[in-house]
Amino acid sequence: MSAKLILSMDGAVLKEYEISKERTLIGRKPHNDIVIENLAVSSEHAAVITILNDSFLEDLDSTNGLSVNGVVTKKHFLQNNDVIEIGKYKLKYLNDQPGEATPEDFEKTMVLNRPAKAAHGDATGRFTPPVAGHGDATGRFATSSVAKPAAAIPAQAPAASQPSAQQAAVQILNGPNAGRELELVKSLTTLGKPGVQVAVLARRPHGFFITHVEGESFPSVNGASVGEQPHQLADHDIIELAGVKMEFYFKA
Repeated sequence: MSAKLILSMDGAVLKEYEISKERTLIGRKPHNDIVIENLAVSSEHAAVITILNDSFLEDLDSTNGLSVNGVVTKKHFLQNNDVIEIGKYKLKYLNDQPGEATPEDFEKTMVLNRPAKAAHGDATGRFTPPVAGHGDATGRFATSSVAKPAAAIPAQAPAASQPSAQQAAVQILNGPNAGRELELVKSLTTLGKPGVQVAVLARRPHGFFITHVEGESFPSVNGASVGEQPHQLADHDIIELAGVKMEFYFKA
């Protein structure tokens, strides 16, 4: 079963929506994927970002906000049976497929323009950002990274037939962390500057993809906007995100 959202009000089911897109918009205007015609709902109220079997909810700076399971939030990693509340309406999230990510993967974002003194570096110059810090009471991403020191990650044998089985990394090309390297060792790595521009680098069976998740403008790859859909990365692609340029490459 693919993931679904069940729209209801006062206990009565109004409509069922299958999540078939990477970015599902919820709002009052007819261009949204899930339309809730009520003045308490903003034109574009929220979005559900889905990567493989994992989804998370983002409030699109709506006027009246939203909550999940009774807790007001800006961002939330969705899990089976979660209930999103927008005004008098409820959206129940159903997904019985196991995902690859954890809530912590979405709650931690590597802030790309943090001065280097706020990070730790080893003798090789690899960048190991601080790991402490999770989402605060508002649900906003904390200023940390989903990465862990390379030594803490069990080595995986590369598979030539599957690009994502290779080890990959990004190297920051400008700003205070220029020259630093971040190894992409998790299924999902969240990069950017919360409130400005955030993207997810996803490791999939057939390669690495970048997906826009927050911000008015989209990240670019080799000078071209990636748009709303996931964009597959090639060796030595240049990514620009939150004013920072970085090079994606596969490691030998």
